[in-house]
Amino acid sequence: MFNPETPPELTVTRWLNADKPVTLAGLKGKVVVLVAFQMLCPGCVSEGLPQARKIRQRFSPDQVAVIGLHSVFEHHEVMTEKALEVFQGEYKWPFPIGIDKPDGKGPPKTFATYQMQGTPSLLIFDRAGRLRRHYFGHPDDIRLAAEIMALTIEDVDGSREQAAAIEHKLAKALATEDHHHDHDHDHDHHHHHDHAHGDACGCGHDHSHDHGHHHHDHGHRHGHGHAPRKG
Repeated sequence: MFNPETPPELTVTRWLNADKPVTLAGLKGKVVVLVAFQMLCPGCVSEGLPQARKIRQRFSPDQVAVIGLHSVFEHHEVMTEKALEVFQGEYKWPFPIGIDKPDGKGPPKTFATYQMQGTPSLLIFDRAGRLRRHYFGHPDDIRLAAEIMALTIEDVDGSREQAAAIEHKLAKALATEDHHHDHDHDHDHHHHHDHAHGDACGCGHDHSHDHGHHHHDHGHRHGHGHAPRKG
């Protein structure tokens, strides 16, 4: 069973924009923001990746590490490693980008291990390496920045009680989804993977999947997208 207290290492075949392979273990001590994307996913190009760029620009790299993960579950024949190099050359994303290891018959390895619903997906790890947020789609910028800032306040070896106290203060300060529902139902730009494979496209909602850990607040959100389905 997936345990967010000890999340698995990323399974990556190659890193772009990095002098050496990037690992979650090597980034412990920092808050880590990971955006999983596909270069042909409109929501990734217009929202997910620009948001990651903004985080990279606004937070000190000594405190917050931003990494990208190219997780391809559709159109494999065009979203190749060479195409990703050209994509990176055009957009110049200012953070390391890993290539999620293909499975050969299903979704790529890291995507599947972390039970992602589609792209863009955003994972946030605390200084101790625990998974604390998991979003599908485009979370609100202000809320996301507040959540990242709250995690930077926690000590590297802080207790769960300290983390819970900070989370409680954050929850009191932020409006709930009930009071501030900012999903735009007119857009269909997120790419949704529904664990069915094929070439046909469909539209569906992302439903929260629970990693079975309630101390860490996994901020699952709804997202519209088109899904590979069995044909």
